[in-house]
Amino acid sequence: MGRDKIEGIEPAKKLSKRQSCGPKKRDKTHTHRYKFRSSVYSLQQPKERATEMAAEVTCCGTKFWLYVLIIIGLVCFAGMMAGLTLGLMSLGLVDLEVLMKSGRPQDRKHAAKIYPVVKNQHLLLCTLLIGNALAMEALPIFLDSLVPPLAAIVISVTLILAFGEILPQAVCTRYGLTVGATMAPFVRVLLILFLPISYPISKVLDWMLGKGHAALLRRAELKTFVDFHGNEAGKGGDLTHDETTIIAGALELTEKTAKDAMTLISSAFSLDLDAPLTLETLNAIMTKGHSRVPVYAGNPKNIIGLVLVKNLLMIDPEDAVTLRKMMIRRIPRVSEDIPLYDILNEFQKGHSHIAVVYKDLNGERKH
Repeated sequence: MGRDKIEGIEPAKKLSKRQSCGPKKRDKTHTHRYKFRSSVYSLQQPKERATEMAAEVTCCGTKFWLYVLIIIGLVCFAGMMAGLTLGLMSLGLVDLEVLMKSGRPQDRKHAAKIYPVVKNQHLLLCTLLIGNALAMEALPIFLDSLVPPLAAIVISVTLILAFGEILPQAVCTRYGLTVGATMAPFVRVLLILFLPISYPISKVLDWMLGKGHAALLRRAELKTFVDFHGNEAGKGGDLTHDETTIIAGALELTEKTAKDAMTLISSAFSLDLDAPLTLETLNAIMTKGHSRVPVYAGNPKNIIGLVLVKNLLMIDPEDAVTLRKMMIRRIPRVSEDIPLYDILNEFQKGHSHIAVVYKDLNGERKH
């Protein structure tokens, strides 16, 4: 019986060992269900997280209205930076100096406030752009806490485009001087606040591009500028034709020489030194209306001097007096290449108001 017990028990133990030690067969259907459920859970989890992120701030709470005020402030700040960038940077240093010296009283005050701010143009540009970039980058962060990400992008782009770019730049373009003078104290604070960041960048720009210099008009540009301010140009200017002509002529003095302004000797009115002053000669002198008349000896090209017309008023035509008996004044001689400015300086000395122009090469003289 003991043997039978042993023989009866051992197969049972062996069987139990095989069952316990052998690999368990899993149900394939159960395994697939588990994998499907885990994949569904992993797909649904990001959507739930996105919903939780989008609904970070509930509507109409204290935090919600605080975020709304921050968003409005960021849009206004970005618009202010964009408008001031265009308005202040478009004001040239020369224009401001002209307004400070000869502008209207109100414009003088505005220009005096703006000039110290605009003087360092690269520093001002860096400060305004840094402020604009900070506001534009911070806006989507707060919007993303109130609305879904796609709506945050659409709303931020719309707000920045309408109220942060178009409207402020249009206003500052039209009223740049007034807006710049009003916001000058605030811009000074920003210059100090962003100085650690903007100052090194501005120095790099100064090194690469050079410091901002005053843009002056060249002579030809200034002449055109004066023409535009004439009332004949139809652009609202109040300069008369005579004023624009005088200013343009003064600007051309350095470019023109005596040859450009002289009258040919063949077209000039002159008197012979030995010709008698008859009634016809005196009438011709009065008809010309000149205060001074050149006098030649023999050849009309041989100008020896000039006579003042006022000295001929007391002459009797019947006496047939010649100019040889009159006082002949000396007339200066200048080269045809001499600038008109030098001739003007010579005339201002009072010695003469008429000169003879001659050629240096062949000795031919012209008046």
